[in-house]
Amino acid sequence: MSTPCFSVKFYNTENHREDTELHGDITPEMIHLCYYDSPIGTLRIITNERSITKIQFAFDLKDSINTLEAGTPLLKETVRQLNEYFTGIRQAFSLPLDLQGTDFQMRTWKALCDIPYGETRSYKQIAETVGCQKGCRAVGLANNRNPFPIIVPCHRVIGANGELTGYAGGLDVKKQLLDIEFGWKK
Repeated sequence: MSTPCFSVKFYNTENHREDTELHGDITPEMIHLCYYDSPIGTLRIITNERSITKIQFAFDLKDSINTLEAGTPLLKETVRQLNEYFTGIRQAFSLPLDLQGTDFQMRTWKALCDIPYGETRSYKQIAETVGCQKGCRAVGLANNRNPFPIIVPCHRVIGANGELTGYAGGLDVKKQLLDIEFGWKK
């Protein structure tokens, strides 16, 4: 199956936040989109010239996409690393991410990246790791705002009772990701 890739000129503001309104100093920047048909569903990968800016679950796609076969080197590398992850070859990613968030979100996302492949941590454990003992809900909100599911592995965070809770892709996808990791780790 082909991986649909697009390149689109997009106007970004000075602080590089995506914005279609023309105001202030705006320079055109090329963004690139790729729809990756993964074992857990279609993922929308968005990059600029330097880094990945977002990965989204593209559950809204009802039909296959006719597109170019070409993609940028970064999109191709992202798809290659995701393929390796889904086949158990890769346990960590080495991709340039345009990670933007609050100080708390950044600390939380770093803590997620420190969870070893095939292991889980509770929201409480992550809250303690980032220095906010009573911040379980805040960790959940930071997870919900994670722009890079799978790569920044928020699927590895579970409830204190060991149950699966909350995931942008749905609990069935969270379970699939954990099953993939537990299966390959054996």
